[in-house]
Amino acid sequence: MVRPTETLHRLIASAPAPFKPKPRFLSSNQSLYRKQISLSTLLQRYGFPPSQLQTFLSRNHFLLNSNLHDTEKSLGMLTSSFKIPHKSVVSLIIDCPGVLDFDFLKRWEFGLSKFADLGVPPLLIKTVLEHSKKFQIDPDRFNETLKVLKGLGFSESTTRRVLEGFPGVIALKECEIHRRIQFLMAIGIPRDGVDRVFNSFPEVLGFGIENRLMPLLNEFKDLGFSEELVRKEIIREPRILGMEVGELSRCLDLIRSLKCREPIKLKIFSKGAFRAGFEVKLRVDCLCKHRLIRREAFKILWKEPRVILYEIDDIEKKIDFIVKTVGLNVGCLVDVPEYLGVSFEKQVVPRYKVIEYLRAKGGLGNEVGLKAMIKLSRLRFYNLYVKPYPECEKMFGRFSGDVQVKNQHPAGLWKLLKPQQRDPDSKEDVKNMKSFMEGLV
Repeated sequence: MVRPTETLHRLIASAPAPFKPKPRFLSSNQSLYRKQISLSTLLQRYGFPPSQLQTFLSRNHFLLNSNLHDTEKSLGMLTSSFKIPHKSVVSLIIDCPGVLDFDFLKRWEFGLSKFADLGVPPLLIKTVLEHSKKFQIDPDRFNETLKVLKGLGFSESTTRRVLEGFPGVIALKECEIHRRIQFLMAIGIPRDGVDRVFNSFPEVLGFGIENRLMPLLNEFKDLGFSEELVRKEIIREPRILGMEVGELSRCLDLIRSLKCREPIKLKIFSKGAFRAGFEVKLRVDCLCKHRLIRREAFKILWKEPRVILYEIDDIEKKIDFIVKTVGLNVGCLVDVPEYLGVSFEKQVVPRYKVIEYLRAKGGLGNEVGLKAMIKLSRLRFYNLYVKPYPECEKMFGRFSGDVQVKNQHPAGLWKLLKPQQRDPDSKEDVKNMKSFMEGLV
């Protein structure tokens, strides 16, 4: 017979456990994690680099709180409606993640549909969307700007170039744009020349007249340059108007203090002092773009003036090579500025190939740095690193057996340059002169 107490214990043991609700914050975190995974997958589908996803989402929490379906429609609208390439969409999102606002894009889709006949390029749309979101500009304002530019006589190509290069023009009033046109015409630039200036350098529309452009022109005048010369140079290269006050003076001081061979200095000044100073400014900007400070850039140009004679593309190619291929820091150029002053194809690449080959083979006794690779003369480099290794002859090219030295003069030219034979009577003349001189003594 089963006791009542045993029956009670059995009923209690078989009864289901009481329900314990899970903490609310745990389910919330799981939901946030799932949304983060979904958003990351969506962004990667449009080409977003996975290495930047965590940092990007941590800085833009509003994306996790937004509707995922709307975000997906926004990405689709950027690529399909606005026809922006995937790569450009990624850069747009990184620079201005707020453009993923679906309502914002719907307004601009309707606004830009009015200008379908103009054939607005996708990159221009990208720039306008980014600027409009940052400064809260609506499509109506964009429409007014287009009418203003057209009314002021801007060509269609210049209008596109201005909107793409300086989207801040949307925030300018018509009178402000007109004042800049009048200023350029006042210094002697014709109306069609003004259009070319804005097409080539649209950023000038953002410069103040009293605090930027007028002081700059006054500096040119104080340096002794005539108004006619300055006008011609601005029409030829409108980026001159982008110089800071005092910048040209410093560039000219650098050129005048150069201690280099006279042919190099003459070549630098071959197109005039004004253009020479501007060429220095362009090369300083190029070096500073690669994270050198201005003092270092001026130092490099002073030590190696030949850099001024090289095109910007050549300098860019050399810097990319030394950073990406050789693996050195750009700061090494301050110690070895000669690297930028030698031929890339004829000297830099062949020497680097030889050194890399010998390094891989174990043929280098000591490590060869950039200084030793560049500063050695061609003949010394050949004798040290090429001549002992015949397989390096073809890499180096110079002084190798495969290279045939062409004769500089045509065959048989020596026959035409034979000296004239002396007159047989000249011996008698010499005797007469000697006897005459002896008589004087």
